Amino acid sequence: MRSFIYKTIVIIIGIVLLYEFTIGKQIALFKDRFDILISKEGRRDGVDKLRDEIQKAINKDRYLSREDAILLNKFFKKIQKEIKEAENN
Repeated sequence: MRSFIYKTIVIIIGIVLLYEFTIGKQIALFKDRFDILISKEGRRDGVDKLRDEIQKAINKDRYLSREDAILLNKFFKKIQKEIKEAENN
């Protein structure tokens, strides 16, 4: 009977440790990131980072590569065509 109790305790401790070192850490990481997004300071920091990135993009000579610009242009033309078709129906 003692052997069963000891084995059960060891297995439970093993499962708890396995959970804490694998799934528990990931859950805590996502929770921390989510808390940052929810907090007022976190949102303010996010907006400030976005402004900095926009300012960097404005200061660059060329933001998109030529291939990306061509691809986006084709995509926008296709979207415009589909919107015009939807308006005609």
